[in-house]
Amino acid sequence: MRHRTNHLYREQFLPRGLSEVFDFFARAGNLERITPPWLGFALLTPEPVAIGAGTLIEYRLHLHRIPLRWLSRIDVWEPRREFVDVQVEGPYRLWHHRHEFHAVPGGTRVCDHVSYALPLGPIGVLAHTALVKRDLARIFDFRQAAVARLLG
Repeated sequence: MRHRTNHLYREQFLPRGLSEVFDFFARAGNLERITPPWLGFALLTPEPVAIGAGTLIEYRLHLHRIPLRWLSRIDVWEPRREFVDVQVEGPYRLWHHRHEFHAVPGGTRVCDHVSYALPLGPIGVLAHTALVKRDLARIFDFRQAAVARLLG
């Protein structure tokens, strides 16, 4: 059965240098700092996490009070340019998140490209319309505000 792939794109300017911004996102522990508290997010992989291509990182979170474990793998690692994390195990049928970093006058532009699909065929499509699309927008809104507060 084919699944529908959805996309989310966000862009943010930060008035900090490229190396500093990339290093912030390269620390797995900072994900807890930029994730909304209502997700009950916790990093399970012991820190410090040596991130590079092939690194596995495990998290715990709650989606609508349902406890979940999420295992991601870093598939692409190009320091100060981009990295890609993909879900190995978790709630999505597909989760591919590309983080891009661009030096621009006065700071750094960070771009998030997320491609995702839900399981359960037509039920997943309904869940996307009813909950998931809005939830992801709220999560990434929170994330942008948190990053701006920490690096702005």
